[in-house]
Amino acid sequence: MRSGFRIGRVFGIDIRIDWSWLFIVFLISWNLSIVFGQSHPDWTTGKRWSIAIIAALLFFASVLAHELAHSLVAKARGVPVRSITLFMFGGVSNIQRDPDSPQAEFLMAIVGPITSLVIGGLLVWIAGLSAGPLGAAMAEPTEAISRLNPLSTLLLWLGSVNVILGIFNLIPGFPLDGGRVLRSILWAVTDNLRRATYLASLVGHGIAWLMIGSGVAMAFGIQIPFFGTGFVNGLWLAFIGWFLHSASAQSYQKIVVQDILEGVPVARMMRSDPPTCSADCSVSRLVHEHIMKTDDQSFPILDNGRLIGLVTLEDVRGVSRDAWDTTTVRQIMTPVDQLTVVTPDEDAADALNKLTQRDVRQLPVVRDGALAGLLRRRDIIKWLQLESELNIG
Repeated sequence: MRSGFRIGRVFGIDIRIDWSWLFIVFLISWNLSIVFGQSHPDWTTGKRWSIAIIAALLFFASVLAHELAHSLVAKARGVPVRSITLFMFGGVSNIQRDPDSPQAEFLMAIVGPITSLVIGGLLVWIAGLSAGPLGAAMAEPTEAISRLNPLSTLLLWLGSVNVILGIFNLIPGFPLDGGRVLRSILWAVTDNLRRATYLASLVGHGIAWLMIGSGVAMAFGIQIPFFGTGFVNGLWLAFIGWFLHSASAQSYQKIVVQDILEGVPVARMMRSDPPTCSADCSVSRLVHEHIMKTDDQSFPILDNGRLIGLVTLEDVRGVSRDAWDTTTVRQIMTPVDQLTVVTPDEDAADALNKLTQRDVRQLPVVRDGALAGLLRRRDIIKWLQLESELNIG
């Protein structure tokens, strides 16, 4: 979830917008303009669209509140959170690692749906104050809604959709919040995070296939309880099921990788003799004497044996070909104080997290300021492939 752009920072957490979010905001606004037009035929087109756009934006604000609840509990439990991204299917918190205990997992998971249900219930209650007596409103809901003013209509829709969001997230389909609640319970029972994730993923796969099957049935005109029927609704349900299935598989694979790497020191898989380069070397010399003669794409820069920076193929691509002879490596390298480094004794699972967080291909391995080696992403992949082959054999 790295596409899109950053819009701000809340409680030390970056808030990002994925490009797909723009499409879904338009789609929700367009759909709501039709819904509001049916329930309030006296509203002008401009009025319908204005309220629809505001409703769509407030919906994602409530999704952000849902994700912030997850993130703040995670930070309170000592789990770092890098960002929250709003995208087509709602929002996702970029929580850097799994919690340390089933109790922490349970609290982090359950607080999101609770937040949505509280927001939804409060908004529906406020909107209901304008709908008249409860009995009359329930007897003639369409008429009651038609009497609501724009603000009450907005609050009723927003409250209802938040209640639905909270209930949907409680479905025990990993990695939905309900699936994480299930995993926390299985983790507490089995005392094994990998086993608990596997079992929760199986449930998630089952629910995902049920959604996909129901969505296909709806697309062919079959009435599904609660979801109804229709090609578009069926397509959306099937698409959400496919997304859930994919996310469940990826979440389990991540746990397997972490489990394999846990307890393995970086020194066992790093390259202990990486090719290095002088800071005063020209870019032209770097290309012809280093890059062209090896398959390496990054080179530590040393000064009297101490690491002072790192230059990569991406850095070279940023230099015009005509300036290669006059540009030095020192001018394009990333200084050591801007690099993320690891130590030889550091856990490889933690190193992989750093590689993922920074979205880089390599990490310098440093001991007491001196270069001890270079850990590349492909070194970790090779280790994982070897471990998998040995386990199969």
